[in-house]
Amino acid sequence: MENLKYTEVRNSPFDVYGLYDYKNENQYKRMPDEIGKNVNDGVSGLYLNTAGGRVRFSTDSRFIAIRVSMPGVTRFYHMPLSGSAGLDLYIDKTEDNVLDPAVEDLGFYRVFVTPYDMQDGYEACIDLGTKKMRYLTINMPSYSNVKDLYIGVDEDSTLNGGLRYLPVLPVVYYGSSITQGACSSRPGNIYQNIIARRLNVDYINLGFSGSARGEKTIRDYMATLSMSAFVSDYDHNAPSPEYLEETHFELYKTIRENHPNIPYIMITRPDYRNGDRTAQRRQVVIDSYEKAKALGDKNVYFIDGKDFFTGRFNDMCTVDACHPTDLGFAFMADTIGDVLAKVLNLN
Repeated sequence: MENLKYTEVRNSPFDVYGLYDYKNENQYKRMPDEIGKNVNDGVSGLYLNTAGGRVRFSTDSRFIAIRVSMPGVTRFYHMPLSGSAGLDLYIDKTEDNVLDPAVEDLGFYRVFVTPYDMQDGYEACIDLGTKKMRYLTINMPSYSNVKDLYIGVDEDSTLNGGLRYLPVLPVVYYGSSITQGACSSRPGNIYQNIIARRLNVDYINLGFSGSARGEKTIRDYMATLSMSAFVSDYDHNAPSPEYLEETHFELYKTIRENHPNIPYIMITRPDYRNGDRTAQRRQVVIDSYEKAKALGDKNVYFIDGKDFFTGRFNDMCTVDACHPTDLGFAFMADTIGDVLAKVLNLN
């Protein structure tokens, strides 16, 4: 659109969350290259996906536009392009402007619609209808790479910083394609984003589709991160129950060495009926939890994934008997969010 001014989000006044050293890197990424390229073949590409990346700012502009350069666009048979490669826009609530059904323009607003045939990025614009000051969050793609992201606002508008999360260190999530965000219809619907909006707590998404195997390289790296809590959810990607047994408690020990007092949450896979020796995998996670408790750890927690998808809509919670729909992610966010709210004293 004409009469818009564009600014790359590495620059002031934007705040970018969930991505590694973004001001000094020429491409957005979730880990440094020396780690991402040396974990396994899957992670070597996936660490460049912007899962969990968020941009926050405030403006009185009526129009919000994006111009995004994407050197890697992912298309799936089981996930819409709006989820794998799209960005979505939220209008954030403030203490003085609570999320009230009577206020029509708070919470999720629109998706920046992705052209189906796009190759290396796209442009899109959202009309907010009126010119007034708003606090905004744009969620970045869960399964594609972003080199540059420009946000456009009206030339005569003001542009300032966004809302801050609570002064709590980020929650770190490690796991599979489900953790990365498959198969939400848009990035704002992955379970970590739902929890972040509910608790107002930042997070880092280290979900790696098919590639979360708890290797020493990734264990040691994650232990160096500053965090308020750690969520271990990589049951799915361990090649076998025997491999999971070899690495699951080792991951716990590695994180505990650097973070002796944070809440540590262990989760089993949500698609409990999906075969692949699921009962044995679940028992491995239970055994890790019980072993940690036996060692005197009073800040370790277990969430049974088989209880995520229950009730009258349980058969609508996955796309393919594995990856959650938006409904499945909402159920996961409720359960995991309840635990995090309690252990972080955010109730």
